[in-house]
Amino acid sequence: MKISVRWLNEYLEPANLTADSVEEILTFVGFPIETAEELANGDVRLDVEVTSNRGDCLSHIGLAREVAAATGRRLRIPAPGRAGEQASSAAPSAGGPDAAATVAIDNRVSDLCRMFTAQVIRGVRVGPSPRWLVEALEAAGQRSINNVVDVTNYVALEYGQPSHVFDLATLHGDGTAEGLRRVRVVVRTAAKGEKLTLLDGRTITLAGDEVVVADLRGGGRAVSLAGLMGGRETEVTTSTTDVLLEAATWEPVAVRRASRRHGVRTEASHRFERIVDPRTIERAAQHAAALIVKLAGGVLAPGIVRAGVEPRPLTVVRLRPPRCAAVLGAEVAAPEIARVLGALEISAAPAEDGALSCTIPAHRPDLEREIDLIEEVARIRGLDKLPVHEKVAVRVGAPQKSERAVRDLCAALTGLGFYETVTFTFVTPEHAAPFMPEGLRPLGVSRERRPADPVLRPSALPSLLACRRKNQDGGAHADDAGDGEGGGVRLFEISSAFAQDASGRSAERTNVAMVCDASFPSGAKAAEQRQNALRLLRAAVETAARALGGAETRVEFVPVQQPPVPAYEPGACARVIINGKQAGIAGLLMAKVQRDYGLERPVAIAEIGLAELVALYPPRSLVHALPEFPAIERDLSLIVPEQTPWAKIDALVHALHLPLLEHSAFIGAFRGQPIAAGRKSVTLRLRFRDPSRTLRREEVDPQMNTLMDKARAELGAEIRV
Repeated sequence: MKISVRWLNEYLEPANLTADSVEEILTFVGFPIETAEELANGDVRLDVEVTSNRGDCLSHIGLAREVAAATGRRLRIPAPGRAGEQASSAAPSAGGPDAAATVAIDNRVSDLCRMFTAQVIRGVRVGPSPRWLVEALEAAGQRSINNVVDVTNYVALEYGQPSHVFDLATLHGDGTAEGLRRVRVVVRTAAKGEKLTLLDGRTITLAGDEVVVADLRGGGRAVSLAGLMGGRETEVTTSTTDVLLEAATWEPVAVRRASRRHGVRTEASHRFERIVDPRTIERAAQHAAALIVKLAGGVLAPGIVRAGVEPRPLTVVRLRPPRCAAVLGAEVAAPEIARVLGALEISAAPAEDGALSCTIPAHRPDLEREIDLIEEVARIRGLDKLPVHEKVAVRVGAPQKSERAVRDLCAALTGLGFYETVTFTFVTPEHAAPFMPEGLRPLGVSRERRPADPVLRPSALPSLLACRRKNQDGGAHADDAGDGEGGGVRLFEISSAFAQDASGRSAERTNVAMVCDASFPSGAKAAEQRQNALRLLRAAVETAARALGGAETRVEFVPVQQPPVPAYEPGACARVIINGKQAGIAGLLMAKVQRDYGLERPVAIAEIGLAELVALYPPRSLVHALPEFPAIERDLSLIVPEQTPWAKIDALVHALHLPLLEHSAFIGAFRGQPIAAGRKSVTLRLRFRDPSRTLRREEVDPQMNTLMDKARAELGAEIRV
């Protein structure tokens, strides 16, 4: 915000602040000065840094209010026209028909335009502005256009309320009223593909969600892009005699969206994006109308035409002096709190319980809570007045459950040779598409903001694959096989994934993404490489789950023929089920996607929900007394079809409920001669025990026979001896 020191002094009494004093005062109340520039007329232009929540300080009066509160000066509002004149209640000359007889407003988007006001001034003489007005605008970094337009820019810099003037003769209406031509102003959303030529000469094509001001010409044409810039067809020129003065407030998000889409950045949009309250409009609008009449002549039509919703009552916040003292570390008496807040135009009245009932003025929408008011007290009294202690007591609490779980998860994965990454959240649409879950669509930002990678990633996997490619191009590898040739790189990341559903609602989910290529002997066939990658990934997922949930955590991989995410290879993809609940998906990266990333090795990928893993924590340990009697262990090798998963074999064993079986576990799988093609040998180990005596071989044999018979019948298994 560029301000003039001379102009700022017009609102203060005594008006004797130097540029250095203003810089020091504003800096201490939270508005540091970025640059100071001496002007030819002896004035000084300051560039003030204003935070995004303080739209009220994007004005000379707003900053003068801060200076007055901090220094004890009196804030005064000068009369229209020149600096140094006391405020006057004298209204400009008014006459003729009421404004409502000339203008009708149809506000069809009151949620986006909470208040729209219009005034009519007839008989103006458009010409050059007086010297004082030209110098005031130039001191704030703006150029003079003409006396009518300059007034709107002056009031925006003075009050922080942007306004706009239309040439009344260029607006079309719906007939006549009381013998006068009556214009009809329509506030609406744009039609998709609608054209609008702006004041800067550019013609833009509207997307359909912008807010525009329109009239009824040709069935309804847009004449202004709301909150940003007026249209060329209705601008005020030297031939203008009657003007319509608009002052309104617009929804910040709508203004920001239109500004970024069309590359239109103005002083008005900068203010509207930071909230202009509907309750502050009319004071500035009446001031602007009075200035136009004073500088350009003419007659102001009686009345203001309004369209919008009723303003909300002022917010009331309860402030407790003891709470203020506890936060600031120093006692501040209630009368002193009331004085400080009163200087900011915040009314603070005593309540029955000793608290202060504080009424927030309309120009301070940033004040919503008690802590906000405490901050105001500290800021205006001076942060340097707060006590400083040599020592600060800090109590370090135990990490939260989720933090401990993530710590243990990372330890488990790094112990398996994975490297944790932190990659960027945005990707290209092409990289996002293969990882978009079914039923969802990408969530992104405008191409103007991020032309190269505008999509919030639906998964961390594309980022990990890009990282893997960087490692490959750099010749980096991990020698997991120990032979210097077959090592694989393993990466993981815990991060958020983003998407939106068909209705446009955004969805965010935190996942653990894993990428690993296989460790394999030199010369291994492609099928063997792919199998190794899958086995490593499966082991990593199981280890991670059991590190958080304990050894009894049950992890299942349920194959799916059609992957729910296109990046997975059909037929080599599975849903990850942990303790009966779906937790994620794992499988091989589709060959086409692997080629798109230029990866030489087969890659296995997985994405597991962090919430599902954290829910397992802490790991559950079961303590048993040591057995008194020895067990008998038997290994059983079953030759089964290649597509038979271990989960099916494991389920068959448990379904038999063999009375003496204590434990069963997967040992390994073998493919190759003498096993026929399309089949594999799966070896499992079974442990039998009787807690009351030593078992004999003859007692275990019948149970093994039962299991073998069941495997032959249900799995088509052969027994390998």
